[in-house]
Amino acid sequence: MTDEQAHQLDEHSEVVVAARALLPMVGTLTARICDALGAGGRVYTFGNGGSAADAQHLAAELIGRYRRDRRPLPAVALTVDPSVMTCIANDYGFDAVFSRQIEALARPGDVVIAFTTTGRSRNVVDGLRAARTAGATTVLFGGSDPGPAGDHGDVTLLVPSTVTARVQEVHLLLLHLVSEGVDAWAAGDSVERRSTSA
Repeated sequence: MTDEQAHQLDEHSEVVVAARALLPMVGTLTARICDALGAGGRVYTFGNGGSAADAQHLAAELIGRYRRDRRPLPAVALTVDPSVMTCIANDYGFDAVFSRQIEALARPGDVVIAFTTTGRSRNVVDGLRAARTAGATTVLFGGSDPGPAGDHGDVTLLVPSTVTARVQEVHLLLLHLVSEGVDAWAAGDSVERRSTSA
């Protein structure tokens, strides 16, 4: 192991420990998602690059399952249809690839979740803005500096780091923690429900 690799492992461990402070917000988000799904709402997720992979991962955990056999839960990752993505990008510009879909799909009572490491991508900011306009609950998985996207998140989980790799690593952990709570709720297990206030 090189010194740089050891440094990255140490840095990862420090960020994970610091992320313990986000557990109350994980509980809040879990409750918001369960409430929305219980009322017939849907979850929409999006992001760019590695954050797109995280968005797709969360949708997969909800539609499939996390650890328990239970009913499938309605979730859509807005990054997986190349015809829709390229149509919007070609006709309206790449900044609109998420907001256009949100305008078409999201309704009051839905939950719209954006993953970003910088909070500065225009398509992410506009997607969250469109979700709020639609009356959906908006969620931001971000870094310690949420950027302009932070202005549009009803619930924010901000990883205490500005290093892209560390932020994405902890986003994965956080989405698994949320998946655990939603999974248990959907399976009818007893789950501690925290306040749904943001």
